[in-house]
Amino acid sequence: MNAVNSSFIMLCSLLVLLMTPALAMFYSGMVKSKNTLNTIMNCFIVFGVITLQWVFIGFTLAFGQDLGFGIVGDLGNFALRNVGAYNDLGVPNILFAIFQMAFALIAAAIITGSLVGRVKLGVLVIFLLFWSTLVYDILAHMIWSEDGFLLQRGGLDFAGGGVVHISSGVAGLIGALLVGSRKENHAISDNAHSIPYAFLGAILLFIGWLGFNSGSAGAVDEIAVNAFVVSILSAASGFLTWVLLEWFIHKKPTILGSLSGLVAGLVGITPACGFVGIFSSLLIGFIASILCYFGLSFIKYKLKWDDSLDAFSLHGIGGIWGALATGLFASAEVNPNVIAENALGEGLLISGNLNLFKEQIFTTIICIALSAFVSFVIFKIISLFTSLRVEEKTEKEGLDFALHGENAYNHS
Repeated sequence: MNAVNSSFIMLCSLLVLLMTPALAMFYSGMVKSKNTLNTIMNCFIVFGVITLQWVFIGFTLAFGQDLGFGIVGDLGNFALRNVGAYNDLGVPNILFAIFQMAFALIAAAIITGSLVGRVKLGVLVIFLLFWSTLVYDILAHMIWSEDGFLLQRGGLDFAGGGVVHISSGVAGLIGALLVGSRKENHAISDNAHSIPYAFLGAILLFIGWLGFNSGSAGAVDEIAVNAFVVSILSAASGFLTWVLLEWFIHKKPTILGSLSGLVAGLVGITPACGFVGIFSSLLIGFIASILCYFGLSFIKYKLKWDDSLDAFSLHGIGGIWGALATGLFASAEVNPNVIAENALGEGLLISGNLNLFKEQIFTTIICIALSAFVSFVIFKIISLFTSLRVEEKTEKEGLDFALHGENAYNHS
């Protein structure tokens, strides 16, 4: 065992695990007080449900021996059996499995943001179980497993732009369309019962994200340091860009808006953080914030789709941009080993070569198509047995007491 690398991955695993309760805080601060606890439960229930799914079948489907097509692994590591002692970097494979489990948790949790305030908890649990198995695990194998179909073609996704963000954002949008809009469909700023609470959740999410991105290097090395640094810079760029956009357009920069910019910058840099340098990271965060800002305005206000907490607007759109940005800015100067092994070469704006950029487009399409199709089918099958949303009376009164017998605040 390499003690330094193992300690680093343990720390990063802890940070990525922090992201799920942090997201629950972030989401719950942006809803009405009567739905605070339900929003937390929807988000954090993945810790129990997806943890067990990952231990029994998720890990082996994602990182098990390839079945021969580069699409999914076999069941040789069912219930984390036969995972071996250490990987090539001296990290225990069982620790690597837990690190990757934390990614599966946050991917599922992101989806819940699109459905707050009206979806049944049981429906959500069933959907997330099947989605994680049929979408997340398959994408993780295709993109991150050494025999994966997309990785073998040359596609790059350092820390989960496609595996985590595109797939979850698209699933959230499909769910929002099929479940339908809330009866009280207002802007987030009107629903937010505790903006300071949302701010704290977002900052904890940001801190956890640094383990998410830098830990994807797998060891303490120059690539991990680069991922750590450019993630901070892209987040800062996205944050400031959103503030300036609101300042110029609406004359009032908002806290919630600035947090959206922070998340947009982080999502955009996630697939690229192991391949791009400082200037590229600032540009990625800048453009991610602009695209997500106007994408959110179009989707939510022009199309009137109730993507409640903007899972698609931030994670879907930001993830798509990040995947394409990797094809534009990936540099051998930052990551010479990966670029040298990848026959597609550097990014378009670095080398003038279109090959990697075209492959990133292909990978993005696969991620969108798989998540959209499977999510649609799962929700439709569930709807054959039960309604997807709670009763109108329950929605009006609030889901906290009706579904959980608790209230977040004592109003007496």
